[in-house]
Amino acid sequence: MSAATASARASAAPARTPSRAGDRPADRRPPLQAIQGGAGTRRRFESVRAPLHARSKIPFVVLCAAILVGALVGALVLNTTLARGSYEMARLQSDVGRTAQDVQGLQEDIAHAEANLARTARSYGMVPAENPAMLSVESGRVVQGKGK
Repeated sequence: MSAATASARASAAPARTPSRAGDRPADRRPPLQAIQGGAGTRRRFESVRAPLHARSKIPFVVLCAAILVGALVGALVLNTTLARGSYEMARLQSDVGRTAQDVQGLQEDIAHAEANLARTARSYGMVPAENPAMLSVESGRVVQGKGK
């Protein structure tokens, strides 16, 4: 606060009346005075150096837009790849289902053929072998099997 302002405030302030018994005019502090060489000698408003020119915000905005576009393109590619994988998985699952049905049908055919093997062989005029013989491929000899 400058000396002129301090003295103006001190003279403009109305005199107080003591409100309590302990308050006396002698207990009041003296008004403030400016000291030589202190803050009171400077002018109240000084010119301030202009701030440095701020850099343009356009590169930052372009960078943010590029990051946003990159993220959106990445999300689109990821979504497309996952959708393609989902269609591929559905196709493969249907192939597995069809193959499982084919295997089950062939296993039923084999079980039915094994059950009817003896009857079918008799219908063709075959009889069970009493003393079967086998040919050994390694040695080229005829090996006798055990009869029933």
